[in-house]
Amino acid sequence: MDAITVDVWLYGPLAKYGGSDDAIFAQVAPALPEGSTLGALLAFLELPTEERGITFINGNLSAMPGLQPDLDQVLQEGDRIAIFHLKSMWPFQYRHEAAMTDAFRTAMTQREDQGLRSRYD
Repeated sequence: MDAITVDVWLYGPLAKYGGSDDAIFAQVAPALPEGSTLGALLAFLELPTEERGITFINGNLSAMPGLQPDLDQVLQEGDRIAIFHLKSMWPFQYRHEAAMTDAFRTAMTQREDQGLRSRYD
């Protein structure tokens, strides 16, 4: 089976899953089997999905605390994934102006609150 390589950036305390001791950031480029999902990437990194906060795939918002519809997202060669820790803040007012993955946009519109709140438990 062919492999793909993705560019992963882990921020804050999540940097430990990329081998960093500084809790600032880590960059890793794992080779995964073609057809791997974001969930498979998290398993490869041994990063529990509950520990991640805001996540971007190629600059598109794909997850935030309490809303993670991206676990089945199939990754492609060269995809860039940025995963921020739960304690990382992102201004509320930008959430609805950000580029989003199709799965995330669908999940947001299906929520009763449409994601319009400032705290996600």
